[in-house]
Amino acid sequence: MKKAVIITGTEVKGCTYHIKEAFLQELSGEYKATEFTLPKDMPHFCCGCKVCFFDSESRCPHAKSVMPIWNAMLQADLLVFAAPVYVMRVPGQLKALLDHFGCHWMVHRPDSAMFNKRAAILTQSVGAPNGAAQKDIATSLSWLGVPSVKRLGFGLMEGVIWDELSAQRKEKIIAKTKRFAKGFVGIKPAKKSLKTRVLFLVAKQLHKGLLKKEAKLSADNRHWVEQGWLKESK
Repeated sequence: MKKAVIITGTEVKGCTYHIKEAFLQELSGEYKATEFTLPKDMPHFCCGCKVCFFDSESRCPHAKSVMPIWNAMLQADLLVFAAPVYVMRVPGQLKALLDHFGCHWMVHRPDSAMFNKRAAILTQSVGAPNGAAQKDIATSLSWLGVPSVKRLGFGLMEGVIWDELSAQRKEKIIAKTKRFAKGFVGIKPAKKSLKTRVLFLVAKQLHKGLLKKEAKLSADNRHWVEQGWLKESK
């Protein structure tokens, strides 16, 4: 059975929760889901200590919260992000999690396990555009190396409380979500996209240049050498 990781950017069991649940119902026969809810499962903001960049993410002061999520993502076939839209952007608690993954961006220490994953972004707002909030998540996923990112967003229009939406509106939201979810059933791992290849090659050239100048390998360059992507200068 395939694996899916679901990261929900709110603990409230409202509109986002019902959209996420409808999505998961369509995947239940094919994916084993591991869920994380924010901020409960990762309540910390990045404190800017940079230890993840200079040494190791395992020494991050928030590693006990961050590493279980990251490791689950590495093992998953599908990454699902579900979040409400706050002031046209992604919720702070979700941005805080994505900030902790910065050391795994392509220009630092990318993990090749991300290069064939698929991702889905589910968002909802009262009526404001969903695009900017979705882009916050999609940008991070692209720089992590995820080649396939699909998005679905809703303008609720009638209000912000799920139980106060009309039955017709809820039915349309659920039906559209399930149609979207069916696109992830019976699919193979994604192929490395052109964007992923370009980002990787740009980062490789950057580290190749740095490798020639460094007297001692940085954590980033050590990673590129250990992965076999670069040869250490002698």
